[in-house]
Amino acid sequence: MIPNILSIAGSDPSGGAGIQADLKAISANGGYAMAVIAAMTAQNTQGVSGWVPTDPDFIIAQIEAILADIRVDAIKIGMLGTVKAVEAVGQALKDCAAPIVLDPVMVAKGGSRLLNEEAVEAVRDILVPMASLITPNLPEAADLLGTMEAGSRDDMLAQAEALIALGPKAIYLKGGHLGSQDSPDLYLSATGQEWISAPRIETKNTHGTGCSLSSALATQLALSGDGLKAARQAKAYISRAIAASANLDVGSGHGPTDHFFMLRS
Repeated sequence: MIPNILSIAGSDPSGGAGIQADLKAISANGGYAMAVIAAMTAQNTQGVSGWVPTDPDFIIAQIEAILADIRVDAIKIGMLGTVKAVEAVGQALKDCAAPIVLDPVMVAKGGSRLLNEEAVEAVRDILVPMASLITPNLPEAADLLGTMEAGSRDDMLAQAEALIALGPKAIYLKGGHLGSQDSPDLYLSATGQEWISAPRIETKNTHGTGCSLSSALATQLALSGDGLKAARQAKAYISRAIAASANLDVGSGHGPTDHFFMLRS
């Protein structure tokens, strides 16, 4: 059975990140993709020039419309932007049994802030404890914990353990910011830990990689029910999508990955 995957996130008109990337990654990983728009951005491969939040009541209305009619097998939460949006999503999902993959989107590749600073606490207190899995990068993990960014694998493990203490069932901590020759990610749950690494690919086409990874992970989690297996498969998928990004010619900044590389062989 094809799983139904709901993404709740912001829109990227350039197609490389946000809802647009989520829809592609979910579809490429074998899911049926659905979307609730939590914000609209004006952006391209060079950066974000502005964004506006969706009215919180309308975020709730979108989610309720889906849950009232469609079986949801997993949920990915991405950019929300404001405290009220975080509260709205928490309220709408409080009785939902589907596994939740939370990608705590805070800052865009170009440096633009996509989550108000006062909303970080709301994400930490409301959504993190609801999550089956959270997928922060190193700056996002430091933001959630109110500490310095991890600079080593030992730091990553310590921060992953601190994040687990906040209530999610598992952590997928992305280590791309370490600057090492490989790209080491850490999966941590109550049953153990595993480093999931891949060779670092020299390319500037990394727009939307976090969005795509978390959406792939949500889909794989719905397919298998196994968080670690889903993490391995999502990592393999995003690595191949980045490696194939040279197939595309989109913009002059941080280009997107090739979500459908498997169709171009």
